[in-house]
Amino acid sequence: MDGPLAIILLTLLAGATIPLGGFLAAVERLHPNWLENEFRHLVIAFGGGALLAAVALVLVPEGSRALGIGAVALWMTLGSLAFMGLDILLSKHDSPASQLTAMLADFVPEALALGAAAADGGTAGLVLALLIALQNLPEGFNAFREIRSGGTPSRRILVSFSLLALLGPLCGLAGFHFLAGHPATIGAIMLFAAGGILYLVFQDIAPQAKLERHWTPPLGAVAGFLLGLIGQLVLG
Repeated sequence: MDGPLAIILLTLLAGATIPLGGFLAAVERLHPNWLENEFRHLVIAFGGGALLAAVALVLVPEGSRALGIGAVALWMTLGSLAFMGLDILLSKHDSPASQLTAMLADFVPEALALGAAAADGGTAGLVLALLIALQNLPEGFNAFREIRSGGTPSRRILVSFSLLALLGPLCGLAGFHFLAGHPATIGAIMLFAAGGILYLVFQDIAPQAKLERHWTPPLGAVAGFLLGLIGQLVLG
């Protein structure tokens, strides 16, 4: 299976974990106190590990193939500055959807890169789809809880998340049709996303993952990275 159908299926897989993460966050009646504390921090750390896996195993290696050192440094720097600017903007407006915005800010360029990578063949597209799915699960979880704290009904959030997941196929098909055959452009998009993700991990995710007098949350980061590594080894 290849071509547009493969792109649609891969990006649907990557985006479907956004509403799945929201659904898991909505199930609080089982053990609210535990979910609020240690498990929430474990999920945050898992997302950070998956994001680092995406950067280290796919985005930087694949993105730097067609670019020189100067271009690599430029695009990663621009990505980190763009995410910093977005972070400052959300902070000034005290938005209850900062996690959601950050999630979409890395999901969209990654889906574009996924479509282009899949068009060029190989396993990079499949590995990237797996890593995007891993990172979207905890990001959907955290975004749901953040938006829900502002009073938005759970059902409306889950419906919105399901619709947002459809951005994946749209961006993937755009990458497939317009970016395939342009490795420098694909590399720039991947490195831009990598720079933004690194900023996001150390500005937002890593500080939230720490929980005083609890030692299991950091294991979530290891598990997230390890799953990404295993996927890359198996599929690559």
